[in-house]
Amino acid sequence: MVTISSTASAVSESPRQVYDAIIIGAGFSGLYQLHKLRDELGLDVVVLEKGDGIGGTWYWNRYPGARCDSESYYYCYSFNKEIEQAWSWSERYPEHPEIRKYLNFVADRLELKRDIRLGTEVVSASFDDTTNMWSVNTASGQVLSASFLITAVGCLSSTNVPKLPGLENFKGQWYHTGLWPHQGVDLGGKRVGQIGTGSTGIQAAPALAQQAKHLTVFQRTANYSIPARNGPVSADDIKHTRETYDDIWRQARAGTNGHPFSMSTRSALSVPDEERDEIYEKAWERGGLRFRASFSDILQDVKANDTASDFIRQKIKEVVENPAIADMLTPHDHGFATKRPPIDTGYFETFNRENVQLVDLKAEPIVEVTANGIRTTQQEYELDIIVFATGFDALTGALVNLNIAGSGGHKLKDAWSAGPRTYLGLQTPRFPNLFTITGPGSPSVLCNMPIAIEQHVDWITNCIREMRAKGLKRIEAQSESTDKWVDEVNEAADATLLPMASSSWYLGANVPGKPRVFMPYAGGFARYTSICDDVAQDDYRGFSRS
Repeated sequence: MVTISSTASAVSESPRQVYDAIIIGAGFSGLYQLHKLRDELGLDVVVLEKGDGIGGTWYWNRYPGARCDSESYYYCYSFNKEIEQAWSWSERYPEHPEIRKYLNFVADRLELKRDIRLGTEVVSASFDDTTNMWSVNTASGQVLSASFLITAVGCLSSTNVPKLPGLENFKGQWYHTGLWPHQGVDLGGKRVGQIGTGSTGIQAAPALAQQAKHLTVFQRTANYSIPARNGPVSADDIKHTRETYDDIWRQARAGTNGHPFSMSTRSALSVPDEERDEIYEKAWERGGLRFRASFSDILQDVKANDTASDFIRQKIKEVVENPAIADMLTPHDHGFATKRPPIDTGYFETFNRENVQLVDLKAEPIVEVTANGIRTTQQEYELDIIVFATGFDALTGALVNLNIAGSGGHKLKDAWSAGPRTYLGLQTPRFPNLFTITGPGSPSVLCNMPIAIEQHVDWITNCIREMRAKGLKRIEAQSESTDKWVDEVNEAADATLLPMASSSWYLGANVPGKPRVFMPYAGGFARYTSICDDVAQDDYRGFSRS
């Protein structure tokens, strides 16, 4: 059986059903887009949110150990000085309740909640070519319309549950980390099985092991991970950050991944082995995502990547006491950071605990879920609870699930059947006046998300502002410009080692049947921003407007 929180009925609503813009989703993207369109442009805007609270992916992700992997001082908005100076983070890497608290703080400060309809699930949307209006249908039977439809559904929000034979016969309980019950799960005295060891699984395993009687981790792919070195944020840290925020944001926007730190300009192959290991050791001790910035070519050159991969492989062997378990945990099928690079708090140390067992699914694949647990090709593992840390149908799943039909009734799921086709990650041909915040074809998940979100929202807002000033009613990405952009996304990816990780969700490899296409733009955030600005300044080159 599955136990998840049910969506409550919508809150009391305004009778108005026709808007200038409808935004789907009330996370980082939706809140900022509402503020920009309503408070800067003076538009009539409504946000439709499936959940019973704001927070986006952080409303749903409440699994044990869930926290951000960007540092708190820059995992936040940069557009409002008052909010920036008033808010204080408590930890270097904020846990999910604190992120929700922050987003509610922002929403209250900007009085956003009055234009957000909670408990309102969008089930379909269609475009009318005669009126240039979008019609949006909700699960409760409401029909709303607007000139512009903006999706703010997040890149990691459509949960991916593997279709394992026999799951319906399991007598215990099963959960997906992305739909964790809000009341929590009592793991005391329970035998827990966790499937998946990506970023989520690496966060969850240490916490599950501490709470459960026994934890069995079913590993599909061994993964690299860097220690987070999480800890409290001091008053001096807060003071310094507030005083230097202008520089922080300037550096973040000028960088490759939207983080306020610079990539080294040196090649990993340009320094002696001993010096290189010292650099890696310092980065390891500092912890976090800066490790991949140790050298300039970790994601461009296989031999350079090998130096980082080998360093981490050695660390795994040093941390994990059982050599056989250490070998199972050591990745050999991909290089460091060619998949999403996790950071952790005691992940590898978890496998030194007496109540933790590791199962290598490459050596013994799952055959079925039984009434009492999971049976592999070698044995049955008795379980009370199964936790799916199997990630998401990333970047495209949440958008396709909205059942969007554009001009002439063309369906988005058909337009993307061979992989997503967008222009700048912002629009898709045959879907006029539909904007996708951090959609496929933009840097999105390769970046610090709030920075990427702000860039997209600002661009969309400026586009709508200019259209209204010129009396334009319709904007649509051209097929030719879209084809060229898809080629550029592929070229940017091929200039790196990222496509070499065949099991990466950047390629959709975690979802059976999903086209294997590298989805985010890997050419760098600063370069991407420059391209978007150039397109806008050149009379929105590549878009048809009327």
